[in-house]
Amino acid sequence: MTTPTLPVPTTAPAAPPTRLRRTLRVLASLGCLPYIVLKVAWVAGSTVGIPEGSVLLDHPTMMRVANGVSVIADAIVVLLAMLLTRPWGLRVRAWLLLLPVWAAIGLIAPIMVGYPAQLVVSLFATSDTSPAAAPVPDFLDTWVFPVVYGGFIVQGLSLGILFVLYARDRWGHVWAGRIGGLPAAVSGPAVRVCTVAAAVLALAPATLHVLWAGGLTWGLAPDYADGYDADKAVVDVMRAFFLLVAGVAGLALALRRPAGLRLRTALAAAWVGSGAAGCWGAYMTLVALMPQTDGGKEPTVPMVGTYAGEMIIGFLLAGCLAVVVSRRSRTA
Repeated sequence: MTTPTLPVPTTAPAAPPTRLRRTLRVLASLGCLPYIVLKVAWVAGSTVGIPEGSVLLDHPTMMRVANGVSVIADAIVVLLAMLLTRPWGLRVRAWLLLLPVWAAIGLIAPIMVGYPAQLVVSLFATSDTSPAAAPVPDFLDTWVFPVVYGGFIVQGLSLGILFVLYARDRWGHVWAGRIGGLPAAVSGPAVRVCTVAAAVLALAPATLHVLWAGGLTWGLAPDYADGYDADKAVVDVMRAFFLLVAGVAGLALALRRPAGLRLRTALAAAWVGSGAAGCWGAYMTLVALMPQTDGGKEPTVPMVGTYAGEMIIGFLLAGCLAVVVSRRSRTA
């Protein structure tokens, strides 16, 4: 089976980046600084932003490794910002660019939606459950969240706009039109079966997230259930939302319905939804498999199964999306 690729148009512009793109590149790079500086400090042994007794201090070696990987991952955002704004970036092989951009946007998009939602919800939550008024003292200092998440939001907005501008220059013909105009061969029987299966399977973790947000404690670790608050409820709602977005958008592309829906809208929704489900599912699965010093915090089988299910569903839908886009590029 060959790897899906997208052609590089021979007429691709090679002009220097515009002022808008240069500004967005700078903003994307600056948005990385708070996270990178904190992570480098933690790798070096500093505890700035980490209160005494934090669970983050339970496994120092593991945390240094994880923080080192995080620094590399965020540094890649700076490289992507350069690639998306330089003429040589148009010559990079598609998969080498699309995979990290898909992962970056997938990881940042839920934060861009969820963190502002948490702030809004905190205004109506009672004082003992509001994440803004009463943050958990055993994790991170209060100031860390707005600084780091604010940087993530700047990264997401800047990188997202840069990628849209880049994709318009390089692959604008691929997303033109409406999904009703797609040839049946663009999806094919295998893609349709996999997409329908993934969309149906997505209902299970999405439903569980919604039930947890609504007050159900079944399947949650005891300590996690005891500390469940409005902050965690927003996270669960966001996880369910992106799962459903990925499933619905994937179905629309595979079944070419509704016919009047713009292709770019369906592609964007499938892209962001599958990235959010797959990448956050993978991250949470990894976190859940890490050793815990407190048995009450050990993730349960339903929690690990939910995270792993999200990962598999997101990756499967992303694979189907890659096939659809690759075939579309050959018929546009």
